[in-house]
Amino acid sequence: METVRITDVAPRDGLQNEPDPIPTAAKIRMVAHLVASGVAEVEVSSFVPARWIPQLADAADVFDGLRSLERGETVFSALVPNEKGLAKALAVNAAGDRRMIDKLAVFTAASDTFARRNTNATIPETIERFRPILATARREGLPVRGYVSCVIACPFEGPIAPERVADVCGLLLDLGVDELDLGDTIGAGTPETLTPLLEKLYQRLGAGVMRQATLHLHDTHGRAVDCVRLALEAGLRSFDGAAGGLGGCPYASTAEKRAPGNIATQTLVRTIEDAGYATHVDITELDQAAATVSR
Repeated sequence: METVRITDVAPRDGLQNEPDPIPTAAKIRMVAHLVASGVAEVEVSSFVPARWIPQLADAADVFDGLRSLERGETVFSALVPNEKGLAKALAVNAAGDRRMIDKLAVFTAASDTFARRNTNATIPETIERFRPILATARREGLPVRGYVSCVIACPFEGPIAPERVADVCGLLLDLGVDELDLGDTIGAGTPETLTPLLEKLYQRLGAGVMRQATLHLHDTHGRAVDCVRLALEAGLRSFDGAAGGLGGCPYASTAEKRAPGNIATQTLVRTIEDAGYATHVDITELDQAAATVSR
């Protein structure tokens, strides 16, 4: 039975917009449950300035608290927005007797407005910002994931043309990223909108793009499961989820209602396994991971 790779992003993307501080110890316990669940990768935190995302200001402490955890083949990754964030991540790896961060992630968007709002830079400027990060990552032997937000629609610009997404993905691949992460940031995706995107990526970037791409879905409108099924049929074998459905783009929320978050990893596992693929993930441990911080 073919195995589908799952990354749980709850400790980073799931928690970054939470308004109330979550204790570092709770985050460490959460990651421990995620490792026990058997997911292939855990995105543990982000090395962004504390003034940007106060909730993740303890990134180094979280990694330090995980040093004694036996994690087998589980990959630990971290988002780095710039060279300063990279330096902090490398300092974590230099401390102690074992490397804690196995993969780095960088972040851009298919919407220039969204890129400016989130990174204070245009899309081309973000790409240039990544060059020294990629060069250092290669020297350190660290693979790099390239996030592309708003691959279906942007809260400011509306629907995004698949050609624009393919352009950005091409720039990232030319730069040398090892993995593309396609983010449906506001949960606008449906099989009808995802199909032309995947077709355009295949057309422009070749069949290999399906092996390099991860799909990152938000379940704002309850269509994420449909998109998972469609993506599996199209050949994608890597997905992001967040235990308990934590997270959610603040731009997709309203004053009256907070938008649903990432697709729950539990739902993702059930959908993939119902489609006839293996995940090797224990849903009970995912439930425990979500409960640890939901309290």
